[in-house]
Amino acid sequence: MSSFIIPILILIIIFYGMYKKINIYEEFLSGAKEGLHLMYNIIPPILAMTFAINIFLKSNIINTTILILKPILSFIPIEVIPMAILRPISGTATLAVLSNIFSIYGPDSFVGRLASTIQGCTDTTIYVLALYFSSIKISKTRYALFVGLFADLMGIIASIIVVSLFF
Repeated sequence: MSSFIIPILILIIIFYGMYKKINIYEEFLSGAKEGLHLMYNIIPPILAMTFAINIFLKSNIINTTILILKPILSFIPIEVIPMAILRPISGTATLAVLSNIFSIYGPDSFVGRLASTIQGCTDTTIYVLALYFSSIKISKTRYALFVGLFADLMGIIASIIVVSLFF
């Protein structure tokens, strides 16, 4: 059934366009041109962000930060600290950390549930700012970075509280 949904949806769009007397092919080409223009604007920020993330990860700053924060954050499992640090920067890196936590501790463990909740309660703030703001040519982000990182921090704190209370 699911393999028929997309072709049926396409046929419905085509018949609706014919009913409304719209040149479907021209509209499709116009949309494809807009998509290529959007890709042209988005690819440089994606490449810059990927390059910056790789430099950040290869610099071993995560391990140094964990060593510094370990005594301060002794009330949470050390395994989720890299995830909390990386989450505002890269969703893919945090998915790798989450997968590693699942393979070691399991998804139903306290650490697995905490990592899952952090993954769901936070966003890739710096990635969003770099990609979306630059794609629409916004250069003055004003308070967006501060508010986004503050929301991520509140999500991490709420995750710790909720998972500690319920699990």
